[in-house]
Amino acid sequence: MRLTSLPFLPFVLYSFRSLHVKCCSVIVDLTLILKDPAVISVRFLPVRMIPTEDASARKREIEDKLKQEQETLSFIRESLEKSDQLTKGMVRECVCVCVCVCVSSQQCCTVISSVHIPLSAVASIVTVMLWFISRMKACSVSCKVSILSSFESRLMQLENSIIPVHKQTENLQRLQENVDQTLSCLDHVISYYHVAKDTDKIIREGPAGRLDEYLACIAKIQKAVEYFQDNNPDSPELNTVKARFERGKELLEAEFRSLLTRYSKPVPPILILDAIGGDEDMEVQEDVTLEHLPEAVLQDIICISAWLLEYGRNQDFMNVYFQVRSSQLDRSIKGLKEHFRKNSATSALHSPAVQTKRKETPTKKPPKRPVYIPGTIRKAQNLLKQYSQHGLDGKKGSNLTPLEGKDDVLDIEIDSYIHCISAFVKLAQSEYALLTEIIPEHHQKKTFDSLIQEALDNLMLEGDNIVSAARRAIMRHDYSAVLTIFPILRHLKQTKPDFDATLQGTAASTKNKLPALITSMESIGAKALEEFADSIKNDPDKEYNMPKDGTVHELTSNAILFLQQLLDFQETAGAMLASQESSSSASSYSSEFSRKLLSTYIYKVLGNLQLNLSNKAKVYEDPALRAVFLHNNYNYILKSLEKSELIQLVAVTHKKVEGSYRELIEQEIQNYQRSWLRVTEHLTERNIPAFQPGTKLKDKERQIIKDKFKGFNDGLEELCKIQQGWAVPDKEQRDAIRQAQKRVVSEAYRAFLQRCANISFTKNPEKYHRYSAEQVEEMIDKLFDTSA
Repeated sequence: MRLTSLPFLPFVLYSFRSLHVKCCSVIVDLTLILKDPAVISVRFLPVRMIPTEDASARKREIEDKLKQEQETLSFIRESLEKSDQLTKGMVRECVCVCVCVCVSSQQCCTVISSVHIPLSAVASIVTVMLWFISRMKACSVSCKVSILSSFESRLMQLENSIIPVHKQTENLQRLQENVDQTLSCLDHVISYYHVAKDTDKIIREGPAGRLDEYLACIAKIQKAVEYFQDNNPDSPELNTVKARFERGKELLEAEFRSLLTRYSKPVPPILILDAIGGDEDMEVQEDVTLEHLPEAVLQDIICISAWLLEYGRNQDFMNVYFQVRSSQLDRSIKGLKEHFRKNSATSALHSPAVQTKRKETPTKKPPKRPVYIPGTIRKAQNLLKQYSQHGLDGKKGSNLTPLEGKDDVLDIEIDSYIHCISAFVKLAQSEYALLTEIIPEHHQKKTFDSLIQEALDNLMLEGDNIVSAARRAIMRHDYSAVLTIFPILRHLKQTKPDFDATLQGTAASTKNKLPALITSMESIGAKALEEFADSIKNDPDKEYNMPKDGTVHELTSNAILFLQQLLDFQETAGAMLASQESSSSASSYSSEFSRKLLSTYIYKVLGNLQLNLSNKAKVYEDPALRAVFLHNNYNYILKSLEKSELIQLVAVTHKKVEGSYRELIEQEIQNYQRSWLRVTEHLTERNIPAFQPGTKLKDKERQIIKDKFKGFNDGLEELCKIQQGWAVPDKEQRDAIRQAQKRVVSEAYRAFLQRCANISFTKNPEKYHRYSAEQVEEMIDKLFDTSA
């Protein structure tokens, strides 16, 4: 057992060395190894006696110091016990204890030269010390001085012999530690030479199904590469582990691609529709989560991407990521389009939004899902065309059905495009959320930009095709086709804030694609609006195109229908018009400014329509039919304005538009009534001779009365025959016109009959008095009724 295993020894030596006194010293030398544990030899050396005058006082002083030493020894005992516990009861080979006790007395003392004790246990040292102190109390002062002096010299000898041994022991321990460390380092270095062999099997099998173990092997290989590069760059083992590392990296990249390709699937159309809207009837909307990858696969991909980023020293895996995910994004949107095509045969698509569109709801709550069916525009237009030809009320019009054709295919595509725009934004947001978990932050925006390019370009291309189709329709003067742009443009504007937020951080060329499409649609829409207004004004006056019955002209119904469709897109149409304004107010147009522009535009179209109708009416040779034609068209315009919100919209800039049309209608009624003057003029008293009852009339006077009856009868029959084939589609107006004519004609006819009642102007009165007043009224009631 080394001496250094006794932690208390230096402390004891130092403590006794420090208790040096002037008068004397006492030393107890406990030999290192005792043959006889029972022998304790104490030798007393007589010394010179000193006076005893203050012996009592010095004795007390010595006793006080001895008491302090006892306390010190008690501390040593406790330390020894703790040391014995720490060393687990190991037997100490030898202990040398030196106790130095200071005395100030010069009286005699006995020097205990040496004490030999067995050291089978450390606790025995304390026992010896206590024994020594008790003997010291019994000794005289001179004896104590002698003992202390002997201790001092012995202490020096002991110190000189132990310190070299202690230092040699420390050196040996240091050498032993160095050897252990060297052996450990050798084992560590040798392990690098076995890395290639130990990891060969796992690397060849690849990371599939054992990613953590595979990455641990790659880490070992990487450490081996670093070791050989730093310590032995010319070693052939360096090339081996390098090749193994590159192979491992290639397999990780292959696994990254394999996981992405195998588990990346297009999002089902039904799930996309749920994600962009949800059921409108539900009060609480639940967010639909789009899960692109299983959670376990996602964690493996994240782990691989983190390793490739830190140790792969290339960014190829990011290119692989955006290529795979870009393809799936585009396939998801194309799948949604195909979903609409497959369901185009039915009016109700799987999308609940289309069904919601057809429901009449009391409140105008904007749907969350993009909703619009452009086909309703054309269907309504076809209906109005038929009504304009057959009447706006009555049995003939009640059975009319909208004309449907190949345009319905385009309607489905427009509806599909609107949904695809919303789907793109939703899917792009989901893709970005997924990308942030896999791609490092400083590469996320660039990778996301590349990822969405294919799907975004396809959507923008389709939008450009819609604009081109609208442009071709305008060239054919088919302005109803441009109405399909309005719902798309409105939806693009509504989606733009989310679109900009989603594409934030991408390239400027990417972010500007949607605004460019919006600008293009606004431009073509504004051009269509202006050309439509001009076409209303310049529509040619073709006789074959004029309704023979004087009903509502097709131009009127088309124009009103076109204007009514603008009501659903007031802000969009206003923005179109504002985009063509060069004034400073148009540069930052507000909703109110757009509304005023649209109001002015509608008033302009109505003015152009009124002017064109006046010109077209000149085609009719009969002034009465001309009046009926203008009356029907003016009344149709007014009724259409009143039934819709057009009247309020026009009133924004022109308050008296309603009164103006009522004046026009009343004016045309009066013009129509003038046609009956050629009938009623025969009933006036003009040219009727004055006569007294019972007076015989002259032949000339009788002929005058006969001519009046004949003129009335012929005129009445002719007008009723002609005007019975005319049309006044508005029942209220038709009844009012009939009633007014009955009142005028009936009153004049009754008065005429009353004047001629007592006059004998012919032998055959029934020849001239063909109709009673009631019969005349019945004939007038049959006006504007071809079925009578």
